[in-house]
Amino acid sequence: MKKKLSIGPKLYIALMFVFFYLPILVTMIFSFNSSKSLTKFTGLSLKWYQKLLTDNNIIAAVYVSISIAIIATAVSTILGTMTAIGLSRSRKVLREAILNVNNMPIMNPEIVTAIGLMILFTSARMERGYITMLLAHIMFCTPYVIVSVYPKVRSMDHNLANVAMDLGATPFQALTKVIIPILKPGIYAGMLLAFTMSIDDFVISYFVTGNGVSNISIVVYNMTKRTNPTINALSTLLILVVVIVLVIVNVIPSIVKKRKGKSIVMESTRPKFYKKIAGSVALVGMVAIAIFCVVKFSAINNKPVLRVFNSGEYMDSNLIEKFEKENDCDVVYETFDSNESMYTKLQSGSVYDVLVPSDYMIERLIKEDYLQPVDWSKITNKDKIVPKLLNNNFDKGSKYAVPYYWGTVGIVYNKKTVFKEDLQEGWNILRNKKYSGKIYMYDSERDSFMIAMKALGYSINTTNKSELQQAYEWLVEQNKTMKPVYVGDDVIDNMISGNKDMAVVYSGDGAYIISENSDMGFVVPKQGSNNWIDGMVITKSCKNTELAHKFINFFLQKDVAIQNTAYIGYDSAVKSVYEYYRDEEYAGNPGCAPDTSNPKSEEFKYQEQKIKEYCASLWTKVKSD
Repeated sequence: MKKKLSIGPKLYIALMFVFFYLPILVTMIFSFNSSKSLTKFTGLSLKWYQKLLTDNNIIAAVYVSISIAIIATAVSTILGTMTAIGLSRSRKVLREAILNVNNMPIMNPEIVTAIGLMILFTSARMERGYITMLLAHIMFCTPYVIVSVYPKVRSMDHNLANVAMDLGATPFQALTKVIIPILKPGIYAGMLLAFTMSIDDFVISYFVTGNGVSNISIVVYNMTKRTNPTINALSTLLILVVVIVLVIVNVIPSIVKKRKGKSIVMESTRPKFYKKIAGSVALVGMVAIAIFCVVKFSAINNKPVLRVFNSGEYMDSNLIEKFEKENDCDVVYETFDSNESMYTKLQSGSVYDVLVPSDYMIERLIKEDYLQPVDWSKITNKDKIVPKLLNNNFDKGSKYAVPYYWGTVGIVYNKKTVFKEDLQEGWNILRNKKYSGKIYMYDSERDSFMIAMKALGYSINTTNKSELQQAYEWLVEQNKTMKPVYVGDDVIDNMISGNKDMAVVYSGDGAYIISENSDMGFVVPKQGSNNWIDGMVITKSCKNTELAHKFINFFLQKDVAIQNTAYIGYDSAVKSVYEYYRDEEYAGNPGCAPDTSNPKSEEFKYQEQKIKEYCASLWTKVKSD
């Protein structure tokens, strides 16, 4: 008799399923949330699905992902299978050498492979885009196919192919009629693995792509920079597709198997016929899907005119479409996750027309001769810009940059749990043991050192190693006593949910948090802070300076700036729009509005390489202590 499972094993199994599938269930539920919150369900709505299905960037990414996955899978399967068969007939020394080389891309960290491919394509002067991504996917998928097929080749009786040829078969017939059928399990395993690796890849795709070509992983990564529930809708649809595929793969064969048992005729003749038909239909279907996706993607990106490189979730895509219609052009729009990654792409040879970097990076790009001066005669909306944003230290005379958005850094706090008198401590409240374990810090080297510097009364741009050492000690002590959680943009939703008492945030994020949770307040310490400005600049390699100036001028229009500000949540460089949101959004919380009147507040300046490396080493120690 079979023993029944005791309660213990059943509980373990149940917990395992909860561990695996509860996150998926939560994601699916919040895809129907009516608000932006990723933690607080406010009501049912399909608006995120509507937004998903009308977002050309996401649709284009789906076409790219599917077409590249299918083509890369087909090519890598053929290459991998042929290589595995060839290795079985090679000399031992050559075979072992090739297998060892084949294992290198599998064992290497993906980032190493990604950087290597990026350098290769740059050296070959290949314009990065769809073709380079496809070649990269074929390259890293092929080794997995070889690893899957080769064991089957080794276990195969090689005399079967010789016997077939002795009986009159050609070498090609022996391959297709004898060898391939024996290797089918390994080929199918390699094919599925290749498809999974391709459709799921992010790191390699991110470094080898360009010209506005993004797959699903890149789009999702860029969407995570800020609270964007469209991710949940996209994830839910992908989950449903996987479930449907699994049902087809597992349920339909069992149904066919039951029907086969009812008829001897079906068992002896029809199944083979059906298998051939099913295989042909699947092959034709995959080819048709790949062609369809390539055609649709080409239709979306058929005439790139202006290449724009901006931070993720930092421009309303609907406004880009509006600009395209008004100027009868196409904008190839790409996003980066940090100023440093943007700079790396520029160094690697990527070509863009318009960039949107931060102040200190603009200073660096000017010094290294990446930018061309702005022709202010073509910026007819210059008089609408907040005057104090022009002629800054990082761009004397506003020669190269047109202000885009701006703000400061402060502390968002829970008014119910944080005492007003404690706020008088300024940045030192972040070391008040009363709030130990109840604060979020930005996982950012420069922002964290800025806090320590201002708490100590030093400049945020100091190059004095003694002062930097004191700032390091301040941060180490804070880490030990306060046990802060270092976060990124997920701090927004966490503070809306009231998970901690305090968090270091940018002013625009502080305003959004307060608008979603009235228990929150915002303060910029009197010791001063970082007043940051992001600007639109034109590169020296710009191929259409006329259109670049039109694009920049377009985003200084009042109606455009209002819509863009509503989407982004930060403070517009357009004076009337800034004042409107300051009066409307910051009513009762004026601290969220950027204030440049504090003489102790500063802008970040470009760091020399030695100082940058020194600070980076100290920051690594802070987080490791």
